[in-house]
Amino acid sequence: MRSFAIVFGLLLMAVALRTARRAWVRKIGALVFLIASFATFYLISGRIWIGLIGVILWFFLPWVELLTRVKRMKLPMENRLLHGVMPNASFFPNAQLAYETMEEQGFTHASDCSWNWSGMKQHYRLYYHLESRTIAALCLCEQADVAFSFISVSVVGEDGSIWRTTNYPFAPTLKYPEHVHWNHVPCTRSCFKQIWENHRDYLSKSSLPVQSLAEFDPYHLDEMLEGEMDEMIAYNLDQGIIEFAGEGHFGYSTRGLFYLWGQFIKDMVRLC
Repeated sequence: MRSFAIVFGLLLMAVALRTARRAWVRKIGALVFLIASFATFYLISGRIWIGLIGVILWFFLPWVELLTRVKRMKLPMENRLLHGVMPNASFFPNAQLAYETMEEQGFTHASDCSWNWSGMKQHYRLYYHLESRTIAALCLCEQADVAFSFISVSVVGEDGSIWRTTNYPFAPTLKYPEHVHWNHVPCTRSCFKQIWENHRDYLSKSSLPVQSLAEFDPYHLDEMLEGEMDEMIAYNLDQGIIEFAGEGHFGYSTRGLFYLWGQFIKDMVRLC
């Protein structure tokens, strides 16, 4: 009973800490979960190394999804964007506020488009800022019962390099080519004005004046998105992350599954 009380008390403490608003307190809660796992296995076996196995098992949990769902996924090599009406923004965190702030900052609405990746729907509302040659996008994502939104602000150099600031909440599931530069800000930073300021600071530190940036036709930004995705698929095929799966589709290779596992671990540590 004493052992049960210790484990139960640790679990209660972990749950309480995980409900806190401050990120560092929630991270302590995740640490207490690991301690509870160690205590469970140690108290049952009486061996420290078995207790450590209880902790390590948490980091192998992603393999359940990797081997049962991801391994069987077949994604289209050529997935064209569809033009259509955006879903109701009220279902997505901070989406309506982002729309309004983009327009207040001088961005012009260019187009709405979407695509479907193996059950995950991604809807894009694209904006363009003529003076700074900046592309802004609000992406609304739907997968099963989960819905979230994120913002990206991008510019393209005359040499084809892409410089992007985003609050995308997860690690990328495909590798980006070397000419794509990411400035990843915390997902809790949802204010568009703040993200755009971060992006301008990023460009300033990278010594990229407006004159060195490419201009775009606002009504053809979707073509840029499609071209970027085609380029990324080709790059990941070359890197061995994905492989041909027949009939115009690709799937993750064994190397790709290990790459995804590493990305899952990053998310577990960063978002815990």
